Amino acid sequence: MLKIIDKYILKRYLVTFAVMILMFIPIGIVIDVSEKINKMLENKVPFGAVAKYYLDFTIYFANLLFPIFLFLSIIWFTSKLANNTEVIAILSSGISFTRFLRPYIIGATIVSLFALIMAIFLVPSASAGFKNFRYTYLVNNTSDVRDNSNVFRQVSNDEYIFVTNFNEKSNIAFNFSMEKFENDKLKYKLNASRIKFNPADSTYTLYNYTKRKVGELSDVIESGEKKDTVFNFDIDDLAPVVYIAETLPLNELNKFIEKEKARGSSNINVYLVVLYKKYSIPVSAFILTIIAVAVSSMKRRGGMGMNLAIGIILAFGFVFLDKIFGVLAEKSSAPPLLAVWTPNIVFGILAIYLLKNAKR
Repeated sequence: MLKIIDKYILKRYLVTFAVMILMFIPIGIVIDVSEKINKMLENKVPFGAVAKYYLDFTIYFANLLFPIFLFLSIIWFTSKLANNTEVIAILSSGISFTRFLRPYIIGATIVSLFALIMAIFLVPSASAGFKNFRYTYLVNNTSDVRDNSNVFRQVSNDEYIFVTNFNEKSNIAFNFSMEKFENDKLKYKLNASRIKFNPADSTYTLYNYTKRKVGELSDVIESGEKKDTVFNFDIDDLAPVVYIAETLPLNELNKFIEKEKARGSSNINVYLVVLYKKYSIPVSAFILTIIAVAVSSMKRRGGMGMNLAIGIILAFGFVFLDKIFGVLAEKSSAPPLLAVWTPNIVFGILAIYLLKNAKR
């Protein structure tokens, strides 16, 4: 009998979750099309690019709203079980509430593994397509695409560069400086009022430059109005794409973060938040599953409507905490690991409390 009940609940868990996604994603696409159709027509976006964008849109937002979809789907079908007195019948037969949770935990495991695989393999590519399409065809102001002001970067073990501003359209950076060290001593410093990247041959042009070579007895100064040269850094070192971490597979993301740490990147917390969320979101499936079952397994006077109202409040409370602490980690000195996991910790404590009450 238990196996039959387990299969029944597990099937309802997975089917309702899938239906919830299939219901809301098309609604999201329709809303997005209605908002962006004028821009797409103005910019004469190819149909193939639009189709690819909405495929990426589906994966991107399914991953982004995964906790809400999961939570509401469990609230929905468990409330139906409770209203039909099926939960009471199951528990009255001698099955403990903990044993009743087993198929839910199995379902959460399946969904979590699926979410983890998506986050590692599918979401990075979808994020790249989604972001690139948006900034190529839909957003006129691309100033938020790159970290293009007051950029300080370590481009090698002993070389550092700084620019006050970077113009992406002209590939020109202003107030450029580069310092080269050898055995912790300054070897030379290069300053230029402007530096332009030449994509045709990957060279750079310096304007109004001065190079000071530090000598033991005296310095050697070289200056000029214009000079073509080659550097061992690329354009992304001058102005890195802010959302680059979202577009990298897990192994490349780990390497990228290590490199950015060595360079002293000002965006390192943004990259760490992306990395930690790949693991925190799947774990949230277990926490939200327990909360949803504890809230919706009791038959209430308000029926399913009351359970759904409680579920919606809790779901958006989780998303609110997730966003608040995500921004806090990116914009302040708060530890990214703690900030990313705080919503899971808070709702984990809530899950334990609700589970104990549900058992009674």
